[in-house]
Amino acid sequence: MNEKHYYLCKKGNTKEIVYLDYNKLRGFDFEPKNNIKYDGIIVNKMVIIKPSMIEKVLKRKIKRKLDLYLKLIINFIESDDSDNGTALMEALNDLSKYKSIVNYKYKKYLDEKYLNILNKKISILEYELNSKLIDYKYLEDELTEEKTSNRRR
Repeated sequence: MNEKHYYLCKKGNTKEIVYLDYNKLRGFDFEPKNNIKYDGIIVNKMVIIKPSMIEKVLKRKIKRKLDLYLKLIINFIESDDSDNGTALMEALNDLSKYKSIVNYKYKKYLDEKYLNILNKKISILEYELNSKLIDYKYLEDELTEEKTSNRRR
C-alpha cells in the first residue's frame, strides 16, 4: 500500500512538496475518530506541533472525559441501592487509569498549575466513588447479616 503524507501550513503559497519524517517530529499525536463518511482524504494519524494548539486540544479532551465521569458518578449517587459493586469498582479503576494517563502522557504538554487543578478534580471524583463503594459494601453486609439472622430463627 502506498502511503501518502500531507503537510498543512497556514502561511505561504509556494506549492512545494514537503516530505516529513514523522518519527522525528515532536508533538502530540492522536488518531481522529473518522465518524463521518466522505470521499475525501481519510486521516489515520495527526501530529500537532504548535504548543498552544496542543494545549487547546488536550484541555477539550480532558474536559469531555471529566464531564463523562461526573455524569457517571451522579448516576451512581442518584440511583437506588440496587447498584452492583462491580460497576463502581470498574468506574474507580477507570478513573485511576485516566489519572495516570494525564499525569504521565499529558504532563509534558500542559502547565503545572492546570495539572494541579486537574489532579484535585480527579481526586474529588475518586473520593465520591470510594464513598459510594463503601456505602454499597455496608448495605451489602447488612443484607447478608439480616439473611443469616433470619435463617437462625
